[in-house]
Amino acid sequence: MRVVVIGGSGHIGSYLTPRLVEAGHTVLCVTRGQRQPYIVDDAWTKVERVTMDRASEESAGRFGSRIRDLEPDCVIDLTAYTLESTVQLVEILRGHVQQFLHCGTIWVHGPAIEVPVTEEQPRKPISDYGVRKAAIERYLLDQARRLHFPAAVLHPGHLVGTGWMPLNPAANFNPAVFACLIAGREIALPNMGRETLHHVHAGDVAQAFLKAMASWSNACGESFHIVSAAAVSMGGYAESVARWYGQVPRIRFLPWTEWRALASEKDANVTWDHIARSPNCSICKAQRLLDYQPRYTSLEAVRESITWLIAHRIIQA
Repeated sequence: MRVVVIGGSGHIGSYLTPRLVEAGHTVLCVTRGQRQPYIVDDAWTKVERVTMDRASEESAGRFGSRIRDLEPDCVIDLTAYTLESTVQLVEILRGHVQQFLHCGTIWVHGPAIEVPVTEEQPRKPISDYGVRKAAIERYLLDQARRLHFPAAVLHPGHLVGTGWMPLNPAANFNPAVFACLIAGREIALPNMGRETLHHVHAGDVAQAFLKAMASWSNACGESFHIVSAAAVSMGGYAESVARWYGQVPRIRFLPWTEWRALASEKDANVTWDHIARSPNCSICKAQRLLDYQPRYTSLEAVRESITWLIAHRIIQA
């Protein structure tokens, strides 16, 4: 197929774009041209780069037509964050593409009632980002089911991969948390460390997009959680990291208000955003309909990332 990947050199695209080439597709990578892929791969020499600023093109009402003029069979949209952005693209691509895959997020869910959360559970997002992505999902699935627009939605969890900081056991992105655990220093976690986080390696997200393309009759008109096989508790996650480096875990648990007083405003806000949801999502639907089989557990994915971050002195114990 002729595949256009919007945002094809970002977190997910760095893994997905080369795999599309290796699978035999003709791949066009649409980016602003401001970032090199995270992963070096010879397949990039076979990728056609298309430089395009989505925001400015949408403001001018040209983005959809510019994507259509690339003559794609399949469009994979990794950078849509508003309903208006998606509607503009869909209206132009209607009747011109065989497949349209949107990258969603497990943030379409709020706090769970039953866990693991399935795709069938009602959407109750609790942040602006989750609300916007849920609106996009609702629109695309409606377009697929009522008007036969060939859309599917994949919802990744907390992305992990070589080249960037994974969500840490305190549910934020402060590298000092990893550094302390690696060096055997004490860290503080909010509450009892029983809240959960649900990571996914970006390579497994890439796998899921390819599997959705290959199983299109099952994927079209559906949404899927794309996460590791199991969520991790914050406390268990912290203990695991310490033990990887031969340390006895030293963790102090504090009530939220006390922990909040010790953290920066930025870290506290990110942590609250995660523990308020405490995500724990099922992948049974993706396994059943797409044959999605994640290669990495949450902890394996994080360990790979930490190894890279230490080697590049981004984490310094």
